Amino acid sequence: MSDHDPTVVRPVPEPRVPLGIEEVLVAVTMAAVALITFANVAVRYLTDVSFAFTEEYSIALMVILTFLGASAAVVKDRHIRITFVTDKMSPANRRRAEQFAMACVALMYGLLVFYGVWTTWDDYRFEVTSPALGLPQWIYTIWLPVLSLVVLARTVGRMIRIHKGTEPLATGHIPEGEP
Repeated sequence: MSDHDPTVVRPVPEPRVPLGIEEVLVAVTMAAVALITFANVAVRYLTDVSFAFTEEYSIALMVILTFLGASAAVVKDRHIRITFVTDKMSPANRRRAEQFAMACVALMYGLLVFYGVWTTWDDYRFEVTSPALGLPQWIYTIWLPVLSLVVLARTVGRMIRIHKGTEPLATGHIPEGEP
């Protein structure tokens, strides 16, 4: 089979910091979102009262969930990619292309850390409050630079593993003989 089969399970690399941290935090965050949403629906259905303020918490938790998922995707090498060109490259050039892609990811998350710190500082300094609950906005915006830093660290770790050659590179093709 020459096309990439997403059902083929590839081994998960074992980074220095266990990936289980993100997996547990994802589960806890999803449980919190589900609980908040369920409570909102149940109360609205049973009492005709809405917990509209819970939307603020749900949105913040979904942003956290997105960054945790991005971190896990970097470690597991599960990001979306177009491999038409890289599959035709030699292994050495594929490795260089992957290093370049990881450098671009690192640059993007580095910028998110920088601008996230700046935004959080502005929210704190100017005492910006959230629209629904009136809480200090920095309580929500602090997660942007913190979790961007986590993804950045995971990206740098993957770059090191690729450079050392301890992590195999994914291709769009399944080698002959594999199911």
